[in-house]
Amino acid sequence: MAAPQSSLELTLDQALAVIAAARRKAEEQGTLMDIAVVDAGANLKAFARMDEAFLGSIDISIKKAKTARFFNMPTGDLGKLAQPGAPLFNIEFSNGGLITFAGGVLLKNKAGAIVGAIGVSGSSVEDDHEVATAGAQALLA
Repeated sequence: MAAPQSSLELTLDQALAVIAAARRKAEEQGTLMDIAVVDAGANLKAFARMDEAFLGSIDISIKKAKTARFFNMPTGDLGKLAQPGAPLFNIEFSNGGLITFAGGVLLKNKAGAIVGAIGVSGSSVEDDHEVATAGAQALLA
C-alpha cells in the first residue's frame, strides 16, 4: 500500500490536471505552448509540449516554473524587481539562469500552501501568464 500523500506534496495526477487545464486555455487562445510543472522542491514533476510549440520554449517554461518556486512569486512580479536600478537587478544570472518575465505562477493547494509552480512559454508573456494562471486554478477546483 502506498504511503499517504502529504498535503504539501504535489501528486502526479494533480500535476497532470494542471497541465490539462493550461492546455485547454492555450487551445482557447489558439496558441502553442510548452508547459512545465515543478513540485515544492522545484523538481520537474510533469511536462507537455503541444504539437509544433517552439523548441526554445521548452527550457524557458521549465525555468519559469523553477523561478516562480525559488522566489515564491509570479515571474512577472520578480521581473519588476530585476529592472535596472531595482533591488534585484541581474538576478536572472543566479541559480543557473532564471526567467524574469511573465509565465511562471505558483501552485497552491486549497489550504493556500505552496505545492509547486507552473511555467508556460510559447506566445506573448500575457498569453503565457494567462495559460499558467488557468493551470494553477485547476488545483483549486
